[in-house]
Amino acid sequence: MQVLVVEDEKRLAQALGHVLEEQKYMVDIAFDGEDGYDYAVSGIYDIIILDVMLPKMNGYEVASRLRKEKIQTPILMLTAKDQISDKVKGLDSGADDYMTKPFAPEELLARVRALTRRQGEVIIDEITFSDVTLNLSTCDLTCGVKSVHLNFKEFEIMKILMQNAGIVTTKEDLIVKVWGYDSDAVDNNVEVYVSFLRKKLDFISGGIEIVSLRKIGYRLEVKEDVNKA
Repeated sequence: MQVLVVEDEKRLAQALGHVLEEQKYMVDIAFDGEDGYDYAVSGIYDIIILDVMLPKMNGYEVASRLRKEKIQTPILMLTAKDQISDKVKGLDSGADDYMTKPFAPEELLARVRALTRRQGEVIIDEITFSDVTLNLSTCDLTCGVKSVHLNFKEFEIMKILMQNAGIVTTKEDLIVKVWGYDSDAVDNNVEVYVSFLRKKLDFISGGIEIVSLRKIGYRLEVKEDVNKA
């Protein structure tokens, strides 16, 4: 599950990230409202943990703008304010739940689980395309009895390609979703990791391949010899 934390208190943001990563969640952190909005509007996150008091754009505005953009990702709003009027304002702006600081990590995790269930999320442990399976918990790529472990960026790229099998994914999309909006990554970074993935697909003798579309991106396809068989 992918989580976005938008919190300007860096120590708290990093502590939240650590707690979530211990539960095997993949976490991105933004330290102001504008960056948080830019990350969130991509629609790739399963839940957004959003502070109210943020520089550049406050949490109420971030939530409101996301809802206007039809981004329905669950939002758990954090604030030091405990007035009923503040909670109402947060919920009216588009938040799904509200937590007052300070809070216990166990409560945060419980609310995250509750919100994803409330949205009707089905927890999927793996993605399969043709004869290849990607385990979302272990980050292992498997074909038959052969298996290979993927590092974080290999896993993220492979997950995106498998979720969009048969559809072209641009290099720009991969950079934004895997490296982030503010990254210095370029096309060559993507090409290197795709090369690693191709070698790992060959290692497990997978019946699928990553096809390059010149100057555009990549598409995951079943190998021609597999189709003929």
